[in-house]
Amino acid sequence: MLLENATDVRKEWSRVVDSVIHDKPKFIKRTRDRMWMSNLDTMQEILDGYKFTAEKFREEDGSVTLSLVEIDLVENGGTEEEARNLLAEAIVDYSIEYYGNYQIYSKAPNRRSHIPYIFKALIMDDTKKLGENIICLDGKN
Repeated sequence: MLLENATDVRKEWSRVVDSVIHDKPKFIKRTRDRMWMSNLDTMQEILDGYKFTAEKFREEDGSVTLSLVEIDLVENGGTEEEARNLLAEAIVDYSIEYYGNYQIYSKAPNRRSHIPYIFKALIMDDTKKLGENIICLDGKN
C-alpha cells in the first residue's frame, strides 16, 4: 500500500492537506496504526452507494409509519412527507449520538453496520435533502 509516514505528514502538514483537498486521498502510517485522509467530497462519493430505505405502512387512522431498514428507527406522520421528515430528523439525531459515542457504538455488534449510514447523514448535513432521499417501499401490514 502507498503508506506515508506520520512523521513526514506532520512535518509537511500544509502540503499534505492541500494534496488531499486538491489531488487525492492519503494513506498514513504511524507505528502500527493506519489511517486514511480525504476530503468530504471523496467521502460523499464513496458513501453514495449507501441508500436509506424504509418500509411504509398505512395505518388505520390514515397516518403513515416509516420503518428504516438500515437502522432500527421508526416514525409516524400524518402524511408520507411528514413521516419522511421525522425519520430524517431521527437519523440525524441518532447519527450525532452515535458519533458522540463512537468508541462504544462502532464496536457493538448490533451497531457496527450503521457506520457508513452515520457518516453519510453527517456529511449530507441537510435534513430536508435526507428525507427526500429515503427510498420508501410498501411494507406488509
